[in-house]
Amino acid sequence: MSIGKPLCAKDRIILALDVNTIEEAEKLVVELKDYVGYFKIGLQLVSATGYRTIEMIKSHGCKAFLDTKPIDIPNTVAKACVNFLKGGADFFDIHLIGGSKMINTTMKLLRETAKKMEVPRPTVVGVTLLSSFGQRTLTEELCVNVNLIDYVTQLTKIALDCGLDGVLASASEAKVLRQKYGDEFIIICPAVRPTWSVVNDQIRVVTPTDAIRSGVDYMIIGRPITGAKDPKAAAKLIVNEIEEALSYSIDEEVL
Repeated sequence: MSIGKPLCAKDRIILALDVNTIEEAEKLVVELKDYVGYFKIGLQLVSATGYRTIEMIKSHGCKAFLDTKPIDIPNTVAKACVNFLKGGADFFDIHLIGGSKMINTTMKLLRETAKKMEVPRPTVVGVTLLSSFGQRTLTEELCVNVNLIDYVTQLTKIALDCGLDGVLASASEAKVLRQKYGDEFIIICPAVRPTWSVVNDQIRVVTPTDAIRSGVDYMIIGRPITGAKDPKAAAKLIVNEIEEALSYSIDEEVL
């Protein structure tokens, strides 16, 4: 596995590069590489630049998280993920609703390919439920008649049973997942918003403090930093909040 647990507060931040060009992305990488741990390349950017953005991020000594959430028949997703590996991604996600056969096929081919290439197997996490979804969307639109947390918990079980390294889940579910499945796997929390920022189009939103106290390892943050008048200052504020939350958690354990 390429990526493990975070070593410091800064490493816990995955900055979303939600821009359209490699030039815009590189400007953010250069400006913020000392203030965040990873840079996220989503569909918006990868569809415009392909793997060139991964190469650019790594050329600056940074690590990239490829966030494309593939879901398809097992063979298609497995081969796509091998291409992610060959394209330089050492950290990416797949969608858990693709089912165990898709996940197992993907992980098997990734292990085989990484061994042939003599490189570490990429870290792969499973997407549980998009942070723009709430209970109403799950029940009324998708006709999934179970509690949202129970749904995420079941998908997490599938992820771990299939050998994934972790999941993407909201902090509101992370606490339950930690209690049920332990601390060994990675939890990445999207839709993290400091109290001083705007919620935008997310629904299951939490603060960095909420995320840390719920057992989240990494948090995806975009517009609160990239849309700030002073992105460096915004990133520093979030790092400080994470450090304070980590200190509080340690104090709780001691007590």
